[in-house]
Amino acid sequence: MLKEKMGARSVRLALGLLSGLVASTSFAQDKPIQRVEITGSAIKRINSEGALPVQTLSSEAIAKTGATNAAELMQSLPAMQGFSVTATAAGTDSGGFASASIHDIGEEYTLVLLNGRRLAPTGSGSAVNLQSIPLSAVERVEILTDGASALYGSDAIAGVVNFILKRNQQGGDIEANYTQPNDGRPGRSKYVSATYGWGDLDTQGWNILASFRHDEQDQIKSTDRDFAKTGYLPFKANGNSYIYDRTSTSAIPANVTATFNSASGLPSVGFSPYLKQYGSCPERNFISANNNANAQNCGFDSVSTIEIVPENKRDSVFLKGSLKLNDNWTLTSDLAYSRFDLTARIAPNTAPFSIPVGSANYNTYVAPYLTPEQRANVRTVNGSYRTFDWGTRDSQTITESKHFVAGLDGSIGAWNVSGALTWSENSLDERYVGGYVKDKEFRSMLTNGSFNPFAPIGAQSEATKQLIRDSIYHGSVREASTTLKAAEARGSREIWTLPAGPVLLGLGADFRQYAYEQTPSADAVAGVLYNFDADPAYDMKRDNAGAFAEVIVPVTKQIEITGALRHDRISAIDNDLTGKKIGEDQSKTTYKISARYQPTQALLFRGSYGTGFKAPSMLDIAQPPVSAGFTASSWDCPIAHPDYCRPGKTQYNVISSGNEKLRPETSKQFTIGARYEPSSRFGVGLDLWDVKIRDAVSSVSEQQAWANPAAFRDLFTTYTESSTGATYWAFRESSVNIGKSHYRGLDWDLTARHRFGFGNLTVGVNGTHMLKADYTRPGTNNDWTNSLNYFGINNAVTFKNIARLTATLDTGKLSNSVIVNYRDGYTDAAATVRNVGTGKNESIRLEVPSFTTFDYQLKYKLTEAITIRGGVKNLFDRQPPLSLRASSGHQVGFDPRYADPLGRTTYVTANYKF
Repeated sequence: MLKEKMGARSVRLALGLLSGLVASTSFAQDKPIQRVEITGSAIKRINSEGALPVQTLSSEAIAKTGATNAAELMQSLPAMQGFSVTATAAGTDSGGFASASIHDIGEEYTLVLLNGRRLAPTGSGSAVNLQSIPLSAVERVEILTDGASALYGSDAIAGVVNFILKRNQQGGDIEANYTQPNDGRPGRSKYVSATYGWGDLDTQGWNILASFRHDEQDQIKSTDRDFAKTGYLPFKANGNSYIYDRTSTSAIPANVTATFNSASGLPSVGFSPYLKQYGSCPERNFISANNNANAQNCGFDSVSTIEIVPENKRDSVFLKGSLKLNDNWTLTSDLAYSRFDLTARIAPNTAPFSIPVGSANYNTYVAPYLTPEQRANVRTVNGSYRTFDWGTRDSQTITESKHFVAGLDGSIGAWNVSGALTWSENSLDERYVGGYVKDKEFRSMLTNGSFNPFAPIGAQSEATKQLIRDSIYHGSVREASTTLKAAEARGSREIWTLPAGPVLLGLGADFRQYAYEQTPSADAVAGVLYNFDADPAYDMKRDNAGAFAEVIVPVTKQIEITGALRHDRISAIDNDLTGKKIGEDQSKTTYKISARYQPTQALLFRGSYGTGFKAPSMLDIAQPPVSAGFTASSWDCPIAHPDYCRPGKTQYNVISSGNEKLRPETSKQFTIGARYEPSSRFGVGLDLWDVKIRDAVSSVSEQQAWANPAAFRDLFTTYTESSTGATYWAFRESSVNIGKSHYRGLDWDLTARHRFGFGNLTVGVNGTHMLKADYTRPGTNNDWTNSLNYFGINNAVTFKNIARLTATLDTGKLSNSVIVNYRDGYTDAAATVRNVGTGKNESIRLEVPSFTTFDYQLKYKLTEAITIRGGVKNLFDRQPPLSLRASSGHQVGFDPRYADPLGRTTYVTANYKF
């Protein structure tokens, strides 16, 4: 039989169709051969090579990687690109959300399962937070790198990640880990876990398994790493010296913006009174490189106050019960719970404020720097202040994931059948625990002059410092939850026998209801916080019902063909806040045909062709216009206007809204591949895959809009600041179904083994080579671009080559492993920088070099019960390469999605079985 065996972090290609529940029992040779479900099929059959590529990570392969959580494990695989990382919590309200994304097609197109069943996603879409996966309870992970809509329906265009948990374990084990960055640098992490199983399902007819784990990750501040410590970044490129300026005009001391009566024709101006008076900027501030004729601001180095790895803690519990009712029927239940507690700290709050004409602040800090004509035509004057003395903005997000499944497996006559009920919920509570300012208290301090916003850092009196401490807000600002309720039933059997073997049939149906709720706190709605827009309230539901059929036909002893067909119906969205339905009922039929040809025991050919779809998220359809933060980059005024322009280059507000006319996105895809394994010592595999998506949900990007504001005039609206009443331009985002994308690539692997007199050496290398990463520019259906080794307008890079080499030498009780991780270089984002030599601004793109790291692990089996692993990640302390991107979090100087900021780390893991 053709087999595939791969080393640590390398992946074994086993094959099946679509995706489903994987039985994790291993059988002794004296037991009868049993039929099981393989990830990729709903038909129970003897485990053998099928027609679709499935990459598998065993528990030992997971342990050899040194990964301490599911997100770290998944996001290091060569087939994974385009995911969200926990680090973006520094600057967003993600709460540390981390996802999986196969082949850079996207996290919303990658279906994540736990024991073959869906989990509640985060938000109103379909992406699952990997922080909710109890890694210590995972027996193996199977990754189907081909579309699976014909079995699962929506969201599986890119493929499926199935975390398969332990079952029928007898006895227990305790494991502890400690990880420390070298040279005493901050960023320590640790975990402890315990698992125990009672009963033997095979001999006693029952089993209960319990697993608990506690994780902790320490904070890393930007100033803890030289490559991330400042937003005012000098660097050299192309023989020139440059300054990359990501400082903020919300500064301490405050900058000033003045606008003038429309009839005067005077443009708005911005300036720093401190800079005007002293000719330089104070500590933590720089003369802004974004200044122009109408702006002479100091820029506050907000990056020096943030963190690049947030502090977090995780507690997870997994319980599984199995009970044999009789020889034919087994009752099972899964209960998984996790609590992820993350505190993200970003720069002190921005606090714009009004400066009345004739006030003390106006007469002292504004009027002396205006011309007589400007003073005569002043309309508004506002200050841009940074509340440094209040401390960093600290938000604590507690995410709870609850997942319960009750299932029944058995047989009725010739049918192998199973059914399950699922209840799953992902909820979060976002709390402000430092740095956010109370509205009433702050306005009172401004009015009575208790503090001076034009004073440098540290110049406030002791009495003012006490007022500051009393005006910091502590409390919840929003709660949100997504709940999944599901029921499913499926069955498979042999329907007749051909000369080449039995024809297998699988049938199934499922029903799912998703509910998304968000509730802003009473304080947020009442305006207790200064310059704060409360999150909107949501209460939405929709249903999805689907049915499928699958058939496997052995044409000859060497050729097998599989076909699958599924129909889904998705309801309109029930808005329980208004009692109205939004959007329309939608339906979609998908299919898949696959085949395998095995002319010899050593050689296998396989291929598939099928369709897929993804339903738009509930917010994509039903979201009312809401404030959605700021543009990722700083921009000049998009449309000349005497009132709505901000002076100089700066960020503008973003308004987001849904579109009830959105339709499901659809795909056509194929795979074709081969596997050759002439002996257990050598194996090689290659799979070509291709995915085309149409009717993609798309919207015009800020880059497009500012490149041609006249063409996108309808996307510019206005936004009024609650703190000052000032109105400025804002960018409006709304999605439409006119996008397209086309992804193509090669997944490959090679494994070789050799037995020496002193031990066994296994070398495995696997990777993904991207051939296409094309997509239409947002808002178009025929204007194509790509991000292949190039930072595209989607603010991301698709790497042409990602690869991993693993070499393991086993010598009895001792095992040594080396892992080499490789990622291509790329052309960086376009950035506006100041040429130090000429004093002029230029737009440049850096060439970011390739990134290679080496990991080492030593495993020693002290006794049959005790195993110790010690290792070093990033052995040569490779620092993240310089990047000038301006998206995906507040970090500057590197891209946290593509390079780990921890540097070289040493870890030790001990496991005791009893």
